[in-house]
Amino acid sequence: MSDGSYQVDISPQLIADVLRDLESGSLQDVLDVVSGLHPADAARVVGVVPRDSAARMVAALPPDFAAGILAELDESYSAELLEDVSVDKLTRLLNHLDSDDAADVLGELDAAVIPRVLQALEDREAITGLLKHGPETAGGIMATEFVAVPESATVAEATEAVRRNAETVEEIFVVFVVDHAGRLTGFVSLKRLLLSPSNRRIGDMMQREVLSVTPEIDQEEVVRIIERYDLTSLAVVDRQRRLIGRITIDDAIDVIREEAEEDYQRLSGITGDEGPTDSVFRITRGRLPWLFLGMIGAAFAGSVIGWFDDNIRQASVLAAFIPVVMAMAGNAGIQSSAIIVQGLASGDVWSAHLMRRLGKEVAVAVLNGVALGVALALAVLLIMGGGWWAGDQAVAEPERLAATAGLSLFVVVLLAAGIGAAIPLLLDRADVDPALATGPFITTSNDIISLVVFFTLATQFYLPFV
Repeated sequence: MSDGSYQVDISPQLIADVLRDLESGSLQDVLDVVSGLHPADAARVVGVVPRDSAARMVAALPPDFAAGILAELDESYSAELLEDVSVDKLTRLLNHLDSDDAADVLGELDAAVIPRVLQALEDREAITGLLKHGPETAGGIMATEFVAVPESATVAEATEAVRRNAETVEEIFVVFVVDHAGRLTGFVSLKRLLLSPSNRRIGDMMQREVLSVTPEIDQEEVVRIIERYDLTSLAVVDRQRRLIGRITIDDAIDVIREEAEEDYQRLSGITGDEGPTDSVFRITRGRLPWLFLGMIGAAFAGSVIGWFDDNIRQASVLAAFIPVVMAMAGNAGIQSSAIIVQGLASGDVWSAHLMRRLGKEVAVAVLNGVALGVALALAVLLIMGGGWWAGDQAVAEPERLAATAGLSLFVVVLLAAGIGAAIPLLLDRADVDPALATGPFITTSNDIISLVVFFTLATQFYLPFV
């Protein structure tokens, strides 16, 4: 074990050495290396080694250090590593975790094991309460360890309460103040507590404008509150305003990272809960449905091209514009949807402002569509009207073709941007994650729409004249 100073050096060479030692059966050498790392860095090592080796490492490390590793890993993977661990060992490990982390790991264990482990835990009542809350709510991410004193307490008594709880409350940013019924009435920052006279009454110096949330509030809203008001610790209260937990800034950072990873994965056409430690089957299960939807969408796009097969035979030059309109529709749609999803996630955009936000995106799309349409029309005139076209025959009516292509691109960009902005807002209003609107969904739908628009306009404004 480390003496308190940690090596911060997770280099590719260190990982290679660990993997080599594991292959040669030198588990003790690996444990010596891992024990010299910070638990967060040790968790990174555990996350890249084979699962069986990771489980043996966690089981062989001292419970307090192993618990620090588990707190940094995804809770479902932590539960997998603990499948073969005895109830006694599980209890020792979970007793070293904060209540919120212990509840997260415990909730992923086998249902038959949970009651046996829960019964033996030191903080079983608090953890039992946490298990009742949804994993992505304030109650699911809060910790039940906090320091609270009555208004009648003095600074000396409050300071003693901090000392007394230092072992169980890992990070102390504020001391909460409660009344005789445990209801939250204010707080005192640790800095102010240390700088105040020891005989001063807490009720006379506390800050009464205290922010709090109830357990059912979504974790994303919790993060917005912490960010908006620059909080280091946010109180969680029940409906009677009794203090039941707290959410600290490090919890908020974890949520921000998880939500960002989830939205990015959904943008890429993944379910949003894929992790580096997931099995091949689980990763495949998360990606395959979106790939199937993409394939179906592509088949529809191909059918649209088939419907206009006669038009392409009449003027084969039209086929050259298929990738252009499809690509620009996808790009414009993704840009609009990404901005809306980002705004919804940060709280800067509300679904109640749908028409105003949609109007702004349409205005942007009009300007972009005009610029892109004019650019495409000029390019068509230059290339096809100037005799630079590489086709077998000269292009008929290049000026009309240029105008048709430019108009089509304008309409496509306008529709794609409108759809890309509207769908996330509508999904958010229906309490569906708006990130689902991005990626393959927007791209595929806009591909189909763009082809229909282009060939319809070409049929009306170009083909009758060639």
